[in-house]
Amino acid sequence: MDALESIRRREDCRTYRTDPVSSELLMKLVEAGHLAPAGTDGRPREFVVITNVSTLRELSKLDDDCRFLAQAAACIAVFSDVESRQALGDGTAACQNILLAAVGLGLGACRAECDRQSCRPAVGKLLCVPAHLELIALIGLGQPGEDLPRETERPALEKVLHWQHF
Repeated sequence: MDALESIRRREDCRTYRTDPVSSELLMKLVEAGHLAPAGTDGRPREFVVITNVSTLRELSKLDDDCRFLAQAAACIAVFSDVESRQALGDGTAACQNILLAAVGLGLGACRAECDRQSCRPAVGKLLCVPAHLELIALIGLGQPGEDLPRETERPALEKVLHWQHF
C-alpha cells in the first residue's frame, strides 16, 4: 500500500478483536513515530508501549475519550520534552506516522489526547513519566473489530482548495 492509500484509508478504530498485537508490529509502529520529522532543537519524542490489560483499563477510566483503550490490545503513549519549542508539533507528527503505519500493517488505531486537566498528571503517575516529558497522545491499537475503512464524509477537494488566495 502506498502512502496516499494509507492516508485515504486512515480512520479512527475504537472497537478491537481480542487478538494481541505482536512485539514486532509494535516496534515497527514506534519506529514510524521515531522517524517523524522534528524541529530544530533536537529533543526527541519518547514512547511507552502498554500491553498490560490492567494498565489499559486504568487508562480507559481517565477520560471519556480514552474509554476505547479498555478493549485495545495495546497502546502507545507519545511524549515530548516540555522544554522543546516544538513539542506539540513534533509529538503530533510522531502520532500521525504511527497512525498511518498502523493502516499499512492492517491494524486499527485511534488517538486520544486526554485534554482534561486531571488526565495528563494521572497518566504521568500511572506510567512513571519523568517531569520533563509531556503527554501528547495515547494511541490505542488492535485488530479491527469492525470493517474498515468506512466511508468518511468529507467536502469535495474543490471546496477546500484555494490557489494563491481565498
